[in-house]
Amino acid sequence: MLAPLGAALAAGAALGYVRAVDPNEPGHYPACPFLVLTGLYCPGCGGLRAVHALAHGDPATALGLNPLVVALIPVLVFLWGRWALRSWRGAPSDGISVRPVYVWAFLALMIVFWIVRNMPFGEFLAP
Repeated sequence: MLAPLGAALAAGAALGYVRAVDPNEPGHYPACPFLVLTGLYCPGCGGLRAVHALAHGDPATALGLNPLVVALIPVLVFLWGRWALRSWRGAPSDGISVRPVYVWAFLALMIVFWIVRNMPFGEFLAP
C-alpha cells in the first residue's frame, strides 16, 4: 500500500505547487521545447495551465486550454484507485497496468489531437 500512497502524495504535492504557482505568469515554468523549436503545439501544451485552472475550480477554462489533459485526469484517478485497491487487498500488482490495446488507442488519439490542434480548422483545440 506504500507505493500507491507515495504516488498520491507526490501527485498531491505537485498539484499543490501548480495551484500555488501560476503557470500563466512568465518565468515560473520553462517553455515547451517543441513549441519553442517549431512554433507548433504539442499534445501537452496548455496542460499545466489546465491543471492550474482545475485546481482553482474552473473546468471550462481547463477544457479550453487542453481537453486531452482534462479527459485524462479521471482515467488516471481510476487507474490509481484500482492500483490502491489491489495493494490494499494484498493482491500481487505490478503497479498501474493497462492492456496494450488501450495504450495504443491512447497514443493514436494523442497523435490525432496533436495534428488537429495545429491545423487551421482545429484552432479551438489550441491553448
